[in-house]
Amino acid sequence: MSVRVVVADDQELVRSGFSMILEAQPDIEVVAEAGDGTEAVAAVERYAPDVLLLDIRMPVMDGLDAARRVCARSACKVVMLTTFDLDEYV
Repeated sequence: MSVRVVVADDQELVRSGFSMILEAQPDIEVVAEAGDGTEAVAAVERYAPDVLLLDIRMPVMDGLDAARRVCARSACKVVMLTTFDLDEYV
């Protein structure tokens, strides 16, 4: 049984890099990628992944709002990503 993952980051290179690393693992399947929070929420609704790997700062809907919606609507676990060192995000 594999862990199903959606990768969400507004930078395509970062998104594809994480996807390649995850796909190299025998027990992980990347089922979708998203470039903003709205796409991430839609991908979780469509693919019902086990985990959403989610960037905090994205256009349209940021990762914090996307995480709130995903957690309220599904059993999907959210792993947040950021390169920013701001206590307010934690």
